[in-house]
Amino acid sequence: MKLRLLWALALALLLLWLGGFIWFLRAVQESAAEAGATDAIVVLTGGTERVETGFRLLEEGVAPRLFVSGVHSDSRLADLARGAGIEPGKLAGRVELGHAAASTRGNAVEIAAWAKPRGINSIRLVTAGYHMPRARTELRRTMPALRVVPHPVTPARLRNDGALWQWRNWGLLLSEYCKFLEAEAGLSAFIGGRRT
Repeated sequence: MKLRLLWALALALLLLWLGGFIWFLRAVQESAAEAGATDAIVVLTGGTERVETGFRLLEEGVAPRLFVSGVHSDSRLADLARGAGIEPGKLAGRVELGHAAASTRGNAVEIAAWAKPRGINSIRLVTAGYHMPRARTELRRTMPALRVVPHPVTPARLRNDGALWQWRNWGLLLSEYCKFLEAEAGLSAFIGGRRT
């Protein structure tokens, strides 16, 4: 009887996990940029096109300032601007870089340290669509009153029709889903090392 109960519990947990993963995949597929003004644009580094998207949004006047979190310690604004094909002088005084974050939780801490003294109450968050749920969870935990408007960027490898169902992308998505569950459970504070 006890063995049967254990098997039923294991099966229920597996079904719950699979249901959550299906929800996660739908959220990644359906994520789209939302409209609305914010106090700032915040970009989380770690993927192609994120910084370029942030610069474009700044040029379009979506928000008056931009913060890029998790920038490599050797990188400077001029380097990022040139890499995005933008004249660095156009960004002067409107863009700040954070060099301290080495994980998504670190991004949230770095963003809070930047936003609070500047009176930032809302941000447009630019990161990969598959990373958005976890990033929002970490930000909600670090700065509960902050209004976060998602602006997901879809990496090239996930843009093609049916890309989410290709085996080569499942490792990425399963890994991100497990990291999202860790963040939701509050375990990311105890995970060491560089976790993006």
